[in-house]
Order: sequence, then C-alpha cells, then structure tokens
Amino acid sequence: MDNYVTGAAIRSLRETKRLTQEELAERIHVSSKAVSKWETGKGFPDISLLEPLAKALDVSVIELLSGADIRNRNRTFNMLKSVFYVCPACGNVIFATGEAVISCCGIVLPPLTHEPADENHQIQTEFIEDEIYVSMNHPMTKTHSISFFAAMSDQGLQIVKLYPEGSAEARFKRSRVSSLYACCNRHGLFRMMPSRTGKLPPMTAGKE
Repeated sequence: MDNYVTGAAIRSLRETKRLTQEELAERIHVSSKAVSKWETGKGFPDISLLEPLAKALDVSVIELLSGADIRNRNRTFNMLKSVFYVCPACGNVIFATGEAVISCCGIVLPPLTHEPADENHQIQTEFIEDEIYVSMNHPMTKTHSISFFAAMSDQGLQIVKLYPEGSAEARFKRSRVSSLYACCNRHGLFRMMPSRTGKLPPMTAGKE
C-alpha cells in the first residue's frame, strides 16, 4: 500500500483541475464527505474508484498514484528533447520524444540523464563508407555491461540493443547523425556530440 494514492495527491490534482470537492464527488458518484476524508487522510478511495478518479482529474492512474501531473509540453517534434528509459527488471529500452509517464514490469521508470564520461566509458568511432562503426572497451558480463548504443539525428533514432557476453560494438547509418549514446547498466547514459568539423570526438556528456 506504500504506492497507494494519498490525500495530498488527490487534493493537489483536484486543485490543479480547479474542481471543488463537491464537483469531483459528483463526477465519480460519491459524496463530498468521502472526498474530504480522502484528502484529510481519514480514508482511502476504493481501488475500483482509481480509474474513474484519475479520469475525473484528467491524469493517468500512474500519475494519480505518484501524485504528479505530468504533461508533455513538447507540442512540436524536437529530437533535442528526447529521453531514454530503461527497465532494470527486463532491460527493455524505451525512447520518447518528450516527457512521459513510462512503466515496465510494474515499475515507473525515471528518464535517464547524461552522466559525465570517465576513462572507463570512452567510445571509439570509425567511419566505414556511409556507416559509423562504434565500439567500447568495456566489460560485457551479466552484472556489468553496455546495454545499448544509439545514434540520433534530426530525422530519428537508430538503436542497437546489446547483451551480456556479446561485443560492445554497433554500426549506424552516418547520414545526419548529431549525437551518439552509450548506456552502461551500472553507470548510466553517456552522450558523444560531433564537432563542427564533422568528426566525432572522445565521448563527453552534457544535458540537453
């Protein structure tokens, strides 16, 4: 029950929606006293009410349980606002072009942030005709490995999922690639930006 909806979350989301307790109660067919009890911590909404309550508050059930109203304000397509999510349970890699609520294996996933590169997470690149060959001298064990490489351009994303005991290498189409990413399952996400000369320098990290 640690992740169950709290009264503070209901009140915050209700006020964001500019609803009174009476108006919210009417939408989900309960009494205003019931809503008041929820918001003061004297009771909890029945689990059968979570979906209609979330709908009335114009959020997802996940947002209701977390108490956050997450809105993607990226109304125009902008790859610079893209984010990665990785499930720690199954290794699923999810890419979104804006803020989102993402869950996998029952876990709400936080977006990955860029970590500073160090000597153990340097990426090597080689241009072979119209491709970029990327590799990394990094352990590839079941407990410590590179989980994926990705290449981003203004036209989309190329991604190669890697697996333990395989090789930390990948090939990407070179056209219009603006940044390369590598994700270590222990140390996080790293990004390499191309220089003005068009060459890809040693990996550095930075936030969008």
